[in-house]
Amino acid sequence: MKTHREPISISSSYAEVSSHTSAWSRFIDWCERQEEKRLLWLAFALVGHGCIITILTLFAIMFSGNNLVFWPFVMSAMVACLVVNLAALPTKITIPVFFLSVLIDAIIIAMCVANGINLNSIS
Repeated sequence: MKTHREPISISSSYAEVSSHTSAWSRFIDWCERQEEKRLLWLAFALVGHGCIITILTLFAIMFSGNNLVFWPFVMSAMVACLVVNLAALPTKITIPVFFLSVLIDAIIIAMCVANGINLNSIS
């Protein structure tokens, strides 16, 4: 009686699946989970940004010599935040626009401080 032997073959088709997600996609996922707190974000964007952050940025501009180049950037940041919130866009759009506009205001304030604050510039 003969024994029939088949050659043993080992398949090496293992593919490792990477579960690494970028910081941006994790941030957008977090923004989408904030949809239930939509009105809180709306109020914070309109009141916090419109009534506090923009006013502080404008004061920084005026106290640093009232450079007219900064004004359109401050107003555009505020209008962008206002428009996306009043258009009732989802939070995955409104929250990044809000953070971007706050970042623009922070950069302008830093530039004004680097320029020098002069309390005698307002008269």
